Amino acid sequence: EQNTGNNLPAEIKISAIEGDSYKFLFMAKGGGSANKSYLFQETKALLNEKTLLPWLFEKMKSLGTAACPPYHLAVVIGGTSAEMAVETAKLASARYLDTLPTEGSILGHGFRDVELEAKVLELSRQTGIGAQFGGKYFCHDVRVIRLPRHGASCPVGMAVSCSADRQMLGKITKDGVFLEQLETDPARFLPDVEHEHLAEDGSDGDHVVRIDLTRPMDEIRATLSQYPVKTRVMLTGPMVVARDIAHAKLKERLDAGHGLPQYMKDHCVYYAGPAKTPDGMASGSFGPTTAGRMDSYVADFQAAGGSFVMLAKGNRSKQVTDACQRYGGFYLGSIGGPAARLAQDCIIKVEVLEYPELGMEAVWRIEVQDFPAFIVVDDKGNDFFDLVNKPYTPNATPVALS
Repeated sequence: EQNTGNNLPAEIKISAIEGDSYKFLFMAKGGGSANKSYLFQETKALLNEKTLLPWLFEKMKSLGTAACPPYHLAVVIGGTSAEMAVETAKLASARYLDTLPTEGSILGHGFRDVELEAKVLELSRQTGIGAQFGGKYFCHDVRVIRLPRHGASCPVGMAVSCSADRQMLGKITKDGVFLEQLETDPARFLPDVEHEHLAEDGSDGDHVVRIDLTRPMDEIRATLSQYPVKTRVMLTGPMVVARDIAHAKLKERLDAGHGLPQYMKDHCVYYAGPAKTPDGMASGSFGPTTAGRMDSYVADFQAAGGSFVMLAKGNRSKQVTDACQRYGGFYLGSIGGPAARLAQDCIIKVEVLEYPELGMEAVWRIEVQDFPAFIVVDDKGNDFFDLVNKPYTPNATPVALS
């Protein structure tokens, strides 16, 4: 494989509408959220409250944090085909179908089930996952679309838009070209809290551990081993950056009997890839990618003496927890979403180590200062997300389904 280097090809869908204007919805989807689009082939037996709500609860929990919550969650129940259910879910996650009717009819048109939306939103607050590191704000909002279906089928589509929520409306009319005016300063909606305002050693145990990445790997692991999962850390020093294609190439090297390169043994491995570097900056946006895509490599790499400390975003599978317990590894979770801020505040230097032909998927060496993360998986078999996940609690208020 080779990167096209220009973000092409694009996915373009065209349909006919009424009127004398062209209307556009632009969606810039990352792999993290696009990969969390699901199709479930169910039956009418799902369409009752006692079955549907706990089913949706478990499916929501399976989304995890890989796609950067808080999410805009969309669920589509029904559809005359599987592809109709999934595409409708994608559009609904962008709130593109908000003007649908809120009641069905004998004509079989689609509609928004606003009552079920409220119940699913409340369920999302019960998961315990929250906005990546626990809490109740797993979803900003929920859309539930009911579609006509064949009596023998009941497809259910699920999709999310991540916290970055990258989409824009546009239109071309006889008067010109128009683009939706987006918010240019979203930070103005945030409370006035900076990193230095967070407790260094508060009563809630929010102790910050500073990790010197220039130390030998055994010393880094010994330091991390002293602290429980959920501990906040600040990383300073060199890291290796490698993501999907680089991991595949390193696995090929390992399978061929050549072992792992020394840089995978000596350094923390950051799953990421840089965007284009602006003038005057050390790096372009350089946020973490979804950790789960690299889960299958962890045991083999750690058995070969590498990848002992990993840094990325999102929850991981049990095979990673088991590997870290067996080989003495750690997974550190960074915050998904603020890639530009991480590049601006934390990354001092960037250089290519190997596979430059892969573009942003190359192996990089970076220097970081006060890079924030949390211990998510430790060397004792503990996973932070096992602590925050909560069981389903039945809702006392009935929901009428048909």
